[in-house]
Amino acid sequence: MTPQADSPSSAAASPLEPEELQIDTSEQVDAPADPQVDDDRRALLRRVLRVGYPHARFPDEPYDRAAAAIEAAVADSPEQAQVLADGLADLEGRDFAFADDGKATAMLRDVADSPFFAIVHSTTVVALYDQPQVWDLLGYEGPSFDKGGYLHRGFDDLDWLPDPRITEYDGPPRVEVARAEVDDDVQEGTR
Repeated sequence: MTPQADSPSSAAASPLEPEELQIDTSEQVDAPADPQVDDDRRALLRRVLRVGYPHARFPDEPYDRAAAAIEAAVADSPEQAQVLADGLADLEGRDFAFADDGKATAMLRDVADSPFFAIVHSTTVVALYDQPQVWDLLGYEGPSFDKGGYLHRGFDDLDWLPDPRITEYDGPPRVEVARAEVDDDVQEGTR
């Protein structure tokens, strides 16, 4: 190993694991206003999220809340905050904000294996889709545990599918079933 790889500063700058970056956004109603966050940076981060998680029907608010969650996830780590800032600066330098969706998607693919994208993805996948407003837009009614589950609330109604064909198999014995029966007989004989 190189001396740099063993240094404490390089270990501190390593990306966090996705579960370390996830924060509970279920109680978060609106993105908090943070005067220290540059409006251009927030707009660029929103554009990253819109390109990476495209939903034409989504207004800006869910993306803004996800952007705020990303910023909150890195707030306690100067190294991670710097990774986020550097990643956004890189995209800004490549005119990501003004690129068409195809070129912007290609730019995100270029950084998909980077620590920057790991931070963005691991937080967004939870923060964006864990919002009641988004659930409504996607047709998801939310968690079911507090309503007694899904089974007896219309989800067992499959009238849009044909009735399943249930017939008894009358062909030659299936090999895997015959083997299992032989294995059972062998095991019973050894007991």
